[in-house]
Amino acid sequence: MSKSPSSLPIEIKISTVVAISAILHSSDPIAIDAALTQMTGGVSDFFEDEFAVIDVAAIADSAYIDWRALVDLLKKYRLNAVAVRGAGPGMLAAIKARGLALDDGAGADRAREDVAAASAAVTIAQPPAPAPQPQPQSVALPAMIVDTPVRAGQRVYARGCDLIITAAVNNGAEIIADGSIHVYAPMHGRALAGASGNADSRIFGLALQPELVSIAGVYRTFDEGFPAELARQPAQIRLVGDRIDISSLTPASSRT
Repeated sequence: MSKSPSSLPIEIKISTVVAISAILHSSDPIAIDAALTQMTGGVSDFFEDEFAVIDVAAIADSAYIDWRALVDLLKKYRLNAVAVRGAGPGMLAAIKARGLALDDGAGADRAREDVAAASAAVTIAQPPAPAPQPQPQSVALPAMIVDTPVRAGQRVYARGCDLIITAAVNNGAEIIADGSIHVYAPMHGRALAGASGNADSRIFGLALQPELVSIAGVYRTFDEGFPAELARQPAQIRLVGDRIDISSLTPASSRT
């Protein structure tokens, strides 16, 4: 006689976990430490114990990595390393010895339509799958649509596509997209576009007043408040060089 799930000592279920990509361009712990200090601005809970996938593809062929020191350094900034992406063959034994998983990126396609929430579930409206038909070689992925408020403590991740939100994003919420983010309601909380490294991604909003924004890993916080001349009005946020740029979407004639 089979046992009910509640009577078993363990259950295994498929779950999607959002992880930050820590993309290394150097293996020097001093340089990494300095960069993280500058990125976080000394804010101790900037990353809030996020999971991190260490991407070493850019240095895998040329650098020695002290995995213990690197994991401890990330932990100092409340980033919990769980896996390594882009590792060379010579790194595999040391990575496994440190207890880190190897991420080949294959899970991204399987999880493209998943949503990870930090506390409560968020209702997601996904576009219906089209009937099978010949596709051009370059196909735009459908956007993920959220039409319910994103509340404090919740996180929504649009993996591999844009994120469109038609309800309010509250303080303490976090919205993430590999593409661009569009919010057609008041937006507070944290917004991270281009999470997989797309520097052309943007954040669009009708009434922006976020706590933090990021484009392709470049962050900007607003500890002293969002710029008053751009707050609560249509605006866009994009990456210009290595800095976050915020500009109004309201015609100049209507602002005078």
